[in-house]
Amino acid sequence: MLRFLAATLVTLALLAASPALAQRPGPCRGGASFPLFLDQLKQDAAAAGVSQRTLAAASPYLVFDQGIVNRDRGQRVFGQIFTEFAGRMAADYRMQQGRARIQTYAAAFARAEKDYGVPPAVIAAFWGLESDFGANMGKLPTLRSLVSLAYDCRRSPMFQGETIAALKIIDRGDLTPAEMIGSWAGELGQTQFLPTHYVNYAVDYDGDGRRDLLRSAPDVIGSTANYIATGLKWRRGEPWLQEVRVPASLKWEEADLTIKHPRSQWAQWGVTFADGKPLPNDALAASLLLPMGRTGPAFLAYANFAAYTEWNNSLIYSTTAGYLASRIAGAAPMRRPGTAVAQLPFAEIKQLQQLLVHQGFNVGKIDGVLGQQSRSAVKAMQIKFGLPADSWPTAELLARMRPSAGIGSPSADAAPVRVRRAP
Repeated sequence: MLRFLAATLVTLALLAASPALAQRPGPCRGGASFPLFLDQLKQDAAAAGVSQRTLAAASPYLVFDQGIVNRDRGQRVFGQIFTEFAGRMAADYRMQQGRARIQTYAAAFARAEKDYGVPPAVIAAFWGLESDFGANMGKLPTLRSLVSLAYDCRRSPMFQGETIAALKIIDRGDLTPAEMIGSWAGELGQTQFLPTHYVNYAVDYDGDGRRDLLRSAPDVIGSTANYIATGLKWRRGEPWLQEVRVPASLKWEEADLTIKHPRSQWAQWGVTFADGKPLPNDALAASLLLPMGRTGPAFLAYANFAAYTEWNNSLIYSTTAGYLASRIAGAAPMRRPGTAVAQLPFAEIKQLQQLLVHQGFNVGKIDGVLGQQSRSAVKAMQIKFGLPADSWPTAELLARMRPSAGIGSPSADAAPVRVRRAP
């Protein structure tokens, strides 16, 4: 799953170069070496129903790889501005390929929509973003990635569960250990399922008795629809994201994914569809999403947009995925800002987070990533200073906040970082 926000790359070359350090137990292990940890993991897998036959077949692949841990520790997250990221990831060629796949696999898409209520465009957009329709699924042994991340302390319980789930995939005959090739984070298939999602939501749509998300397009389509509908609670027949036009007089503090109003209320405030046509005068609830503040694109995000933020909690990725789905479904390209929208560089976003914490806000990790907590805190400070409360951090807001904390401008390199998704 491209499941798209900036951080510096952590260098762990020393660990990578030293096998002794690679095998050194972390503090979460209580002194247990990797072989001892693996023995216990196999016992846990057997207790969860994995057969000894599968454990024997998988054993050669259950090896520790410090390089995988290094990649996990040093991963970057999405730091591009939304229009740049969407311009690249939701480009016309991907829209056209999505429409072509819907035609090629019309029967499978129609069946999936009937079974699960998920429109073909929604499935196709995730398919295109996650692997370019199967062209880029990753090239690393999945079991090696999973067990290495399970042994590492950072997210050990999660990846122990994912390793056992991967063994269950083998046990029920969907894939062999050798066939399990995917991303460094252990995701599998053309829509990049974690093994637990593979176990819980993969379906056999081509009728061959296996759930093959690496090679079977019908299985990919049906399984992705099942996950979106069942796991992410998709609402049949409802929209997900629509571009709108907003008046300059709008109460900007109302633009927030945590705030919902009926479309009749948005219409009363002067919000229209992007082409100027009026919104329906109905009670369908929606939030106003401004991924780049009041001078950037604007969207109405409906209840189904939550499926996108659950798939990947990066607002840039989730908005791009929803936008691409709307384009595949026939929507016009989004309107570009009339003037360039300024984005604070990484170092200044990080300093802004520090200032927000100083003001008593919880922004999560101070990492230069503009997540929902940071955006909510930004809005609160904009209201305090009488600035347009559109949740978009600006140089003016930062300048207003610095004196109260006795902090000057950051000296670190402020160049934005371009990034990929974290699982």
